[in-house]
Amino acid sequence: MTAALNTAAAGFADEHSPYLSVARVQQQLGVTASELARLIGVARNTLAAKSRARKVDQALSPLVRILAMAAEMSGDESRAAIWFKHQPIPGWAGKTAYDLMAEGKSDKVLAYLEAVRSGVYA
Repeated sequence: MTAALNTAAAGFADEHSPYLSVARVQQQLGVTASELARLIGVARNTLAAKSRARKVDQALSPLVRILAMAAEMSGDESRAAIWFKHQPIPGWAGKTAYDLMAEGKSDKVLAYLEAVRSGVYA
């Protein structure tokens, strides 16, 4: 990861624990806990359970990587969130990063972002 990407990803850390902040991700995307749970593939109650923080952290990790990379590339967290939710990704029949993430295809979104960053789609 580049220094900018590390800094962007660090912005999603929970200051009171070693895990990612569910509230911070919700705020960034403007989604409810239920929407976030569905997006990352965990039960709604799991998001609130302190004892399952590692499971939530692992589920949030790809999403945070996508948001951090998009923020690094766009230069703005708000723009990255708008892109994530609303901009169709070429080659995916009008699906957005949000749609692909909800389908469990975060790896495809990360691969797309890496390709764009490398100049493949530029």
